[in-house]
Amino acid sequence: MNGRALFAWNLRRIRVSKGLSQEKLAADAGVDRAYFAKLERQTANAGIDMLDKLASALSVEISEFFVMPPEGAVPPPTLKGGRKKGS
Repeated sequence: MNGRALFAWNLRRIRVSKGLSQEKLAADAGVDRAYFAKLERQTANAGIDMLDKLASALSVEISEFFVMPPEGAVPPPTLKGGRKKGS
């Protein structure tokens, strides 16, 4: 797995495990939601400053973005689309 794919895998894994939408995490990190989506789709690269912002918004260490998944692991699921009630 290359670096961009590994980062995207872990970004989604952490975000989904915390129950955060792309929109919410992007807002918390102060980044554009469309750019955030590109990071998860591996069509954009994140610099160190972006890694810092995302790690801070997720309350994790940057190293969490580079944890190798176990062999045979399935990709992290996506969250159900749409807005939650009261949003």
